[in-house]
Amino acid sequence: MSNSEVVCVTGGSGCIGSWLVRLLLDRGYSVHATVQNLDDEAETKHLQALEGASTRLRLFQIDLLHYDTILAAVRGCAGVFHLASPCIVDQVHDPQKELLDPAIKGTTNVLAAAKEAGVRRVVVTSSISAIIPSPNWPSDVVKREDCWTDIEYCKQKGLWYPLSKTLAEKAAWEFGKESGLDVVVVNPGTVMGPVIPPRLNASMLMLLRLLQGCTETYEDFFMGVVHFKDVALAHILVYENKAAAGRHICLEAISHYGDFVAKLTELYPEFNVPRVQRDTQPGLLRANDGARKLMALGLAFSPMEKIITDAVECLRNRGLIS
Repeated sequence: MSNSEVVCVTGGSGCIGSWLVRLLLDRGYSVHATVQNLDDEAETKHLQALEGASTRLRLFQIDLLHYDTILAAVRGCAGVFHLASPCIVDQVHDPQKELLDPAIKGTTNVLAAAKEAGVRRVVVTSSISAIIPSPNWPSDVVKREDCWTDIEYCKQKGLWYPLSKTLAEKAAWEFGKESGLDVVVVNPGTVMGPVIPPRLNASMLMLLRLLQGCTETYEDFFMGVVHFKDVALAHILVYENKAAAGRHICLEAISHYGDFVAKLTELYPEFNVPRVQRDTQPGLLRANDGARKLMALGLAFSPMEKIITDAVECLRNRGLIS
């Protein structure tokens, strides 16, 4: 599909954002992509090198806590893809400042700016971290879009990233309900594959640590893997399909971290990948159609084998593994 609309991608320099900008440009869109620092080539150079960027890409520097910078980026846009949000899984020193404020207030600011600018639809990038951990969910029921992360559990366990994504998504739904703004949400799993920007995301760093012998099982963070390109396609699908509504789980299959480690070991036996038990996510039922809402929209997900091989070869090509 070719489209001449102007859309905004917040967090456009990140791993998912870069793929989304690339695919939007491929489809003929003009894109306003936001970055944190226009003088940082690690944020800008790879975007400016994309095909179509010279004529249909504009970069904007925004601060999620400064409304006017956001409004400047979304003005003149028919749609907004809100990806920008801090992703810190460990070593959080000041949860309010590092995660909660930019995630929650940032989301509200983006939606308010979109409303003021007359944007048609906003696609918010949430996470499976707004679906798990959910320890009170029935263990015999597959987790679907009606499952929400347990806020009190996160506070008790100091799980600040899931808390930030959950509260930010709830804020998005509340804003949409009160303002009438058309909001849809994508909830990606652990996102991996070929990385466009020079910096790795948290999921790729997780893979790198695993290949280096890390024994964590990410019990409260893992629900399955998904390819960068598929996440970007999911955003475009729910934006372009007027019937798309609500949340959209976005992963290849609902699986355990142990399943992922087993497949990685099978594909790359030369690495000293630690052995873990198969059932690493207590209470999580496996399902091949975990993302059935997106499948119904026509998204054919890359299998786990391709996700892993694309991701590992990306690390190898960058000289991060031998």
